Amino acid sequence: MNNDNFKITIDYVAKKAGVSKTTISRFLNGRYEYMSDATKENIKKVIDELNYRPNNLARSLKLNRSNLIGVLVSDIGNHFSSILVKGTEKVLKENGYNLIIASTDNDATKEREYILSLLDNNVDGLVINTAGGNDEFLIGLSKKGLPVVLADRSIKDTVFDTVVVNNYEVTSELIFHLVRNGYERIGFFTERIGDISTRTERKQAFLDVCKKYGIDNSNLIFEVDDDLSKIEENIVSMIKDCRKYRMALFAVNGVVLLNVLQVVNKLNLKIPDDVAVCGYDDWGWASLIPPGITTISQPTYEVGVESAKMLINRISSGDKIEPKKVVLKAELVIRGSTRSH
Repeated sequence: MNNDNFKITIDYVAKKAGVSKTTISRFLNGRYEYMSDATKENIKKVIDELNYRPNNLARSLKLNRSNLIGVLVSDIGNHFSSILVKGTEKVLKENGYNLIIASTDNDATKEREYILSLLDNNVDGLVINTAGGNDEFLIGLSKKGLPVVLADRSIKDTVFDTVVVNNYEVTSELIFHLVRNGYERIGFFTERIGDISTRTERKQAFLDVCKKYGIDNSNLIFEVDDDLSKIEENIVSMIKDCRKYRMALFAVNGVVLLNVLQVVNKLNLKIPDDVAVCGYDDWGWASLIPPGITTISQPTYEVGVESAKMLINRISSGDKIEPKKVVLKAELVIRGSTRSH
């Protein structure tokens, strides 16, 4: 059959498969109740043979659905974001959804603009890795009834389904590890904290553990973003002021950790003899840099997967269920960069 001269319709697919048009429609919408495995396999075979593609525009108008999901990440240049999107995409594509991806560059204004634009495009739901600073806007969005899931970063009120990592607990575990190994001066290197929940929780864990051990490192919290000269200035200052103590550097995420390591290498500091180095995100290269960099390995892909599953559930259930927060477990991976002498 020459498909260039023949428009395949759902009626034709139903006739070839020997089933009703309603059964084909149910198959295309993933509604397999009361449908045998043999029937599903037969329909799939016919659709593949005919290379049939349903008219998504017509279907979306009929169902009042676009089958589009907006996914907003805070920084697409951060490896964390790409892994998160990959996990989200896998589940959404398996369930018949397409993605529109937007990167906000941790800019609250840009985030609001993107969300409004996605709403104009009639998305069926949103997965948001929020830039922070938009709590009131997002809370207002919750009243519109659009299915939304927050991925990795939360807001002050639980008005949306949220998937996060145990930031406070695992950061506490790492700082305890440093203190037990004799590191009394610990520099906390971070991008702008603002009201970004992940960074706030990690900072609070850092301060609480230090306080518990009677160590005051509150003056060693450095907001450096990706400014290598600022990182260098802070490390040099620490070396000068903390020469009587064993010194460690903690990076709030993988991007900052890599920048810190670049500066440590430039200053010809030996790890861990001159300075211990550790941080969030275990992206493969951490184990390859001698003597192996201690990291917190977080389940980023799983955050994306769980966020997508929760969104699909929310789309199907609407407001019938209360929003909930799922906390996934990150793990401390101890390597040579924080060993005791």
